[in-house]
Amino acid sequence: MLKQLETIYTNALNELDTITDSDTLTIWFRQHLGKKGEITLALRSTADLPKEERAAFGQRANVIKNDLTAQYEAREDLIRQQELARNLEEGAIDVTLPGRRIPTGGLHPATQTLREIYAIWADMGFQVFRSRDVEDDDTNFTLLNIPPHHPARDMWDTFHVATPGVILRTHTSPGQIRAMHAYGENGTKPVRVILPGMCYRYEQISARSEIQFNQVEGLAVGHNIRMTDLKGTLAEFARRLFGADKRVRFRGSYFPFTEPSIEVDVECILCEGQGCPVCKYTGWLEIAGAGMVHPVVLQNGGYDPTQWSGFAFGLGPERSTMLKHGIKDIRYFWGNDLRFLEQF
Repeated sequence: MLKQLETIYTNALNELDTITDSDTLTIWFRQHLGKKGEITLALRSTADLPKEERAAFGQRANVIKNDLTAQYEAREDLIRQQELARNLEEGAIDVTLPGRRIPTGGLHPATQTLREIYAIWADMGFQVFRSRDVEDDDTNFTLLNIPPHHPARDMWDTFHVATPGVILRTHTSPGQIRAMHAYGENGTKPVRVILPGMCYRYEQISARSEIQFNQVEGLAVGHNIRMTDLKGTLAEFARRLFGADKRVRFRGSYFPFTEPSIEVDVECILCEGQGCPVCKYTGWLEIAGAGMVHPVVLQNGGYDPTQWSGFAFGLGPERSTMLKHGIKDIRYFWGNDLRFLEQF
């Protein structure tokens, strides 16, 4: 048995000297020093030897095991260093190559449309006026010719808060009153502003409606402003936003704060007026509601309606974005899905 042990030891050392990779070294360890390895099994067989041979065999087996273990650890360290050096050499960084571009965020599609809208109206002489998101009931409704219990209040599903008379604005129209008081100087100066901001309505969320959405209000107050000014201004805006070749049409409508009131349609961008599911096969897409500022609203804004007139309009940036890109579900705008957002 002792002679067989020495043979195992010699063969193991010879094999170890030829090993140059980690995988082969692992196999060697299992074969010689593992739980079922040759040296381990030899040690377990000590009890089967005659008594007079056990001590010498066991002592020699332990010496061989310790030596092979030390030789294995030394070879393992050497191979690890060699593999590391080889990996560094093969995977060396070429400093002459251009660096990888770090991914950056982008503008939300609604924000992109908003900025385009700002630029168009700025070019047409309108300045941006920011109004508050949390409004009082009087400014949101009463001063806009919608007194308490007026049936027109049913047109807006309102978020009320615990404080009586305080609400989340249902539209950007209350900003008209604040803009007239801020810039009108007691009804003596003309006003020409757009009022962008978020609106809130307690509605069922669907593919076409959300509980929050952006809106851009527009207001112009001056002397001798007429409906023809409003129509020409909105037609020019629509052509700049959707294309110079797009036709625009106006339909009669009703809003409590404008008289007369109209709705503005632009020729469908996707089917070019031929009819498709997006435009409900009419060839037209609604983009805005508008009208001449109601005398009561002018008066509540500090102007004499016998001397001053004006027009107002309301645009939906998300809706315009949907029309421009053929998006059929408004919920994508607030879903925070990067697969959608990174397309813009």
